[in-house]
Amino acid sequence: MYFIETERLKIRRLSISDFDNIKETLEDPLAMYAYEGAFNDKETEAWLERQLDRYKEYGLGLWAVEDKVTSEFLGQCGLTYQPWNDEKVLEIGYLFNRRHWGKGYAIEAAKATKEFAFNTLGAKEVCSIIRDTNTSSMRVAIRNGMLPRDTSIKHYKGVDMLHIRFVAEKGL
Repeated sequence: MYFIETERLKIRRLSISDFDNIKETLEDPLAMYAYEGAFNDKETEAWLERQLDRYKEYGLGLWAVEDKVTSEFLGQCGLTYQPWNDEKVLEIGYLFNRRHWGKGYAIEAAKATKEFAFNTLGAKEVCSIIRDTNTSSMRVAIRNGMLPRDTSIKHYKGVDMLHIRFVAEKGL
């Protein structure tokens, strides 16, 4: 069931049957450079299970983004609650298969997700938490009406990584 549609995209919940599509992105070292490297099969499976658990707990998670005409799986975009310093924030996250980079899918999906958060969920604020070296994701956040607000260190694979929280407030 698709619950968000844009001019070119259909967005739906992920399912176990999406494993191979997700694997193609999460196990690609270039696509996963901001995470300090590609996942293996076990990490990909755990990542997918975490999304399915988020649906049960919050009704939210990262979602499958498909081409509206061909139904080809393009990547993921959605809403998750993330720890940020001493609070929990509503984040718009996005990660697309490298074959689909540079086509505007991430910003189209992120804008639709922001509108969903504000208009359907009644959120007052959303953010995107982005590694300081991930300039492509920063450009998407800025085009999505977000401004850098603060920074924090996150730890992945034994590495301390500076992250910037880009924030958009409803009505601004």
